[in-house]
Amino acid sequence: MKKQDLKSLSRKEMKEWFVEEGYPAYRAEQVFNWIYRHGADDFAAMQNIPAALRGELEEKAYVKSNLAPEEALYAEDGTVKFLWKMTDGHFIESVFLPYPEEKRYSICISSQVGCAMNCSFCATARGGLVRNLTTGEIVDQVLGIQREISREKYGQPGITNVVFMGMGEPLANLPAVLKAIEILNDEKGFNIGMRRITLSTCGLVPEIRELARMDLQLVLAVSLNGPNNQIRNKLMPINKKYPIEELLEAVKYYIDKTGRRVSFEYILIDKLNDSPEQARELADLLQGILCHINLIPLNPVREFAYGRPAGDSINRFREILLAEGIECTVRQERGTGIEAACGQLRHLRNKG
Repeated sequence: MKKQDLKSLSRKEMKEWFVEEGYPAYRAEQVFNWIYRHGADDFAAMQNIPAALRGELEEKAYVKSNLAPEEALYAEDGTVKFLWKMTDGHFIESVFLPYPEEKRYSICISSQVGCAMNCSFCATARGGLVRNLTTGEIVDQVLGIQREISREKYGQPGITNVVFMGMGEPLANLPAVLKAIEILNDEKGFNIGMRRITLSTCGLVPEIRELARMDLQLVLAVSLNGPNNQIRNKLMPINKKYPIEELLEAVKYYIDKTGRRVSFEYILIDKLNDSPEQARELADLLQGILCHINLIPLNPVREFAYGRPAGDSINRFREILLAEGIECTVRQERGTGIEAACGQLRHLRNKG
């Protein structure tokens, strides 16, 4: 009999599973509390549950992590890059990004093993898509990092922000990702506010529209990276299926449905998409759209031909956007020296 991963269940689903197995629903609440408030990864640690029940649960289910810590790289700024080995032998990555002065402790997590989107600047794309992560595997990244960063007591400091910008395309694994978000947001789970959860996409138009109809108060981040179809086609093959015009129509639909501002991620690449003319073209493209642009200087990846723009080029691009009335910021770089761009560490490990 295949055991049930309880971390793949929302609190409601866990209660239903307990009832189906003949146990009181309140026992599910206790187990849920042990997993997410105490970081328990073993039924034996759940002291307020009778030993006989713990033994039965051990036979039918598990709370042990699906991930084993393979490597952790620490940067001077406090950023930590985690490489996890999964039960099937594959690797995924997560990143811890602390901002203690702001009392903000963010993590960037993966949603798939590899990625099928084949963006030309991304290390994850090198291996293609292996498979989707389960909800439990997504949640295990958050639990694993929380255990690693907790000091005297589990949950201190507590993770405050979660960004789905690691390996994979989150909207291509939407059911598992949404259930993980439900657990992250649950007041008896991680209790992370919905507006502190960011869901990134390369631009899957039907899924953006589906997300709009759900009216969740999370942050939608769209990876744009080019002011026109010619450049975006070169960087992001998905643009050939859903060109910029179609993507922006979906974004406007999302804004109309949710009333939420959308973030556009724009990776600045030297001599490819960082000229003053391209900044003005981008400003024209996004006029009238409730949005904010995150300008991200390229985090160099070994074996890739793309380069990082010079500082004056980055500043000029930003100034042009601001002058045109487009809200934008240059993302603070962290962890560059520890292969913190998504997929870099896994790519090196897979190469041996």
